[in-house]
Amino acid sequence: MNIPVILNGEKMQLNSSADRSLLSVLRENKLLSAKRGCEKGICGSCTVLLDGKPVPSCKVPVALSMNRRIETLEYFQKTEDYTDIVKGFNRAGIKLCGFCNSGKIFAARSIILSNTKPTRDSIREEVKHLSPCCTDEDTLINGIIYAFDYHIKRTEA
Repeated sequence: MNIPVILNGEKMQLNSSADRSLLSVLRENKLLSAKRGCEKGICGSCTVLLDGKPVPSCKVPVALSMNRRIETLEYFQKTEDYTDIVKGFNRAGIKLCGFCNSGKIFAARSIILSNTKPTRDSIREEVKHLSPCCTDEDTLINGIIYAFDYHIKRTEA
């Protein structure tokens, strides 16, 4: 089955059976930032943006991406929002290990874009499902707060 999508800004067809996971199809297409983690949609390692919203690609049948925008971390890394997040993470002392990057970064993006000023408690609620092996929850929360500050300074300038 050919599934029309906009993948990382490019219109294309994904050739796959409809019930395969979006994660499997992306990885077959050499987009490797989404990792195979728990495969239950909990850990965040397979997160991609689907029409701008973070989703666990291991739980999304590829057919549900038909005529939708898919963004992977490879593409998002070219944006100013990514730069704000990485600066915030660096300031907090977060080292990006490579395995859980997409979960942490896309969670941060979602929080930054959906809140006027996120609180520690609201951030904690948003990231409680993530299970990064390289970052504790308080450090991740600090990184997101710092990233929010960088985002506000850049967008209000």
